[in-house]
Amino acid sequence: MRAHYDFSKMKSRRNPYVKFLKQSVTIRLDRDTVEYFKALAVKTGLPYQNLINLYLRDCAIRQKELSMKWVLMGRRTTRSARRSATRPAGER
Repeated sequence: MRAHYDFSKMKSRRNPYVKFLKQSVTIRLDRDTVEYFKALAVKTGLPYQNLINLYLRDCAIRQKELSMKWVLMGRRTTRSARRSATRPAGER
């Protein structure tokens, strides 16, 4: 092997597969959730976005399903009452 290689004359080419590596999305998360992953990022030394991605990937691989039930409060029968019952308290 040579001690020194001259890459200045080499033609550069972008990686054609880079667009398949990750997809940019916009997602709205609770502040507590983001703070949790940011604190975890400090402990692990990994960026918090990578930690969120790793967690979601693990859920997808294991095919985890959220077990959550929505409960309507009281006996509301109108459409607007049903809609407001499913909204968070700050949005009413």
